[in-house]
Amino acid sequence: MLKSFFTLTHLTTGFIAVLVGFSSSAVIIFQAASSAGATPAEISSWLWALGLGMSFTTIGLSLYYRTPVLTAWSTPGAALLVSGLSGFSLNQAVGIFLFSSLLITLCGITGWFQLMMRYVPRSLASAMLAGVLLQFGMNLFVVLESRFLLVGAMLLVYLFVRHTWPRYVVPLALLLGLGVAYAQGSLQLDSLTWELSRPVWVTPEFSLSALMGVGLPLFIVTMASQNVPGIAVLRANGYQTPASPLISLTGLTGILLAPFGGFAFNLAAITAATCMGEEADRDPKKRYLAAIWAGVFYLLIGLFGATVAALFAAFPSELIMAIAGLALLGTIGNSLAQSLTESDEREAALLTFLTTASGMTLLGIGSAFWGLLIGLAAHHLQQRKQRKSRLENSA
Repeated sequence: MLKSFFTLTHLTTGFIAVLVGFSSSAVIIFQAASSAGATPAEISSWLWALGLGMSFTTIGLSLYYRTPVLTAWSTPGAALLVSGLSGFSLNQAVGIFLFSSLLITLCGITGWFQLMMRYVPRSLASAMLAGVLLQFGMNLFVVLESRFLLVGAMLLVYLFVRHTWPRYVVPLALLLGLGVAYAQGSLQLDSLTWELSRPVWVTPEFSLSALMGVGLPLFIVTMASQNVPGIAVLRANGYQTPASPLISLTGLTGILLAPFGGFAFNLAAITAATCMGEEADRDPKKRYLAAIWAGVFYLLIGLFGATVAALFAAFPSELIMAIAGLALLGTIGNSLAQSLTESDEREAALLTFLTTASGMTLLGIGSAFWGLLIGLAAHHLQQRKQRKSRLENSA
């Protein structure tokens, strides 16, 4: 067990998952905290709470279920808070966080969420996952134009090493990318200083306007845009981990850490998919070790929030986009293949894929939810038509 834990592919896959998740949305966290009037010490406390909450839930759930379960903060939720918290005090913001986390916990305890997910065919879950990840795959070639040497070198490593050392292709591409970025002077590491984050307690206040105007939308966005795709990613990769305990624990974690800035915890989708591919481990039963490493890096974010923020900011954005695209290529291909396998479900899967890949937002809810909803409607209408046809033929 110890030997398999200290595997380069597990470590680098976990690091890439955290790198992609943190670098793509950390700035939104800072904006949300500022909108609530948080001081620098309180913003550091937000990172402490978020990092520790994601670390403990990711490591605990992955170890318990032996499944790559990654948790995350709610990025759509943070985006909602940027504008939603304007006019509310930080104490009222904490009340909002508690209210939303309580609703998430109730969803998990009652079991209705798991019941709903039983009716999602694997083909639609795979199609939604492919749609969510498509932009990451395309961005690999978008940044190739602006940073040809950096991204081109990483792509060449992938092409030449993929079939000889498949387990090490992503770590090697990352190492080469860092080397090229350093040689080009693109790594800005001069301002790094080690500084521990410290928790700051904020006493919650509750107002009906804040709970209904921000707390309820935060709950809906977190469930629809994060937890639904998160469970779908698990199902698309063949993991039948029960949904209710996962949702319940993320909600309870939010209740405990809300006073310190833990505004919302949920299941990850994109970063979780990074830890579920063959690049993490050929054996699906061992891929949870990559998630555990991600939990370790989450812990470092919590303990050294300001330092880690500066470290990730030092990486060129093109390097992050390129390594994310390379790490997810296999998952995108497998998801597309699984979504189109069943001919009877192909149209519904295609609608799910296209809607999700469009990136549209309706009523503040992201395209993954709408893609799944439209796909389910098409799927059940198709099934209804087939049942009617069978009855007519048998009559």
